[in-house]
Amino acid sequence: MQRLSQSPTDPAFVQDPYPFYDRARAMGPLVWWEEYGMVAAFGQAQVHALLRDRRFGRERPAEMPREAPAHLAPWLQTEAHSMLDAEPPRHTRLRGLVLRAFTSRKIAAMEADIVALCHDLVDRFPEGAFDLLPAYCTAVPVTVICRLLGVPEEDADQLLDWSHRMVAMYQASRTRETEDSAAAASAAFTAYLKDYIDRRRAAPGDDLITRLIAAEEDGTRLTTDELIGTCILLLNAGHEATVHGLGNGVKTMLGLGLQAAWMEGESIAATVEEILRYDPPLHMFTRYAYEDLEVFGHGFRRGDQVALMLGAANRDPAVWPDPHRFDPERAQAAHTSLGGGLHFCVGAPLARLEMQIALPILFERCPGLRLAAPPVYADSYHFHGLTRLMVAR
Repeated sequence: MQRLSQSPTDPAFVQDPYPFYDRARAMGPLVWWEEYGMVAAFGQAQVHALLRDRRFGRERPAEMPREAPAHLAPWLQTEAHSMLDAEPPRHTRLRGLVLRAFTSRKIAAMEADIVALCHDLVDRFPEGAFDLLPAYCTAVPVTVICRLLGVPEEDADQLLDWSHRMVAMYQASRTRETEDSAAAASAAFTAYLKDYIDRRRAAPGDDLITRLIAAEEDGTRLTTDELIGTCILLLNAGHEATVHGLGNGVKTMLGLGLQAAWMEGESIAATVEEILRYDPPLHMFTRYAYEDLEVFGHGFRRGDQVALMLGAANRDPAVWPDPHRFDPERAQAAHTSLGGGLHFCVGAPLARLEMQIALPILFERCPGLRLAAPPVYADSYHFHGLTRLMVAR
């Protein structure tokens, strides 16, 4: 196996990681990434297979307890009850209960509300140049997830702040300051949700938290800790992907010169899939080996980690001809931007719906929309999103 070095915080890499992905993919089915100290898969075939291989999973093997420094206790508590890092049978139970409350019918019923929200946000756009990220790309999914959960919309900015501080723990640029901030945010977020859940138990509403409280499968309800962990995961994951999906997509299309055909009728679904393939919001998803085994010529020992490079897999020329070209009219193949297998994103239908509604409304209402400054990606790898998106109408 070949070894490769690339700092994930290098400014050139942060702005454009795709040349590195091309080099790594050409070095073989698996490559050792020095900075992460683990094997990484950069090709579509490898990433697709490993996402679905049940000999790998997200939950640490029992004999490998996670380091638990005292200053991180509040953050680790929320992580311990997150469906994202659970495996069967715990994952099966949690996901089953969430899906009973997070139904496709409920999501589809939100369409009219999302349409009205998007128009309202456009109505509030300021004159002159402004940052589209807070004005639209962030406001759409955060407001939607607040309404879905049933938490007050006026708390959205506070929830967003807690969320940003918590997910910063997954960034390559993480520091002790990051950890202290994430722990404080986790404690505050947990206290907020515990109070809200207690109120919803006493006075049920027509919202996702109420349905999660009521959801049952085999006579087992979600515990309060599981409810809190699930709500935090839904809020964090429920906006991160859509914010970056919208921002990266607008940046790409404006940079290339928006074509009307991309936003017309049924074409918008293909455009959204191409946005997610071309410049996805999440670029790495790690898993643990659960047994000693050999995969793609490499011998894994139980407990070894492997990095699945979602952003690299989506530009594999073995699957997509001319993969660095943005082309919504290309023949679509299954991308990996929303995961796959057991941990396929539970909020994928909502993320797709939001993007399919928000993008056509934006360009219909603002036909002269243009970039007002060069967009810059944030140093937040392995997330991949912009720091700001300055536009003018």
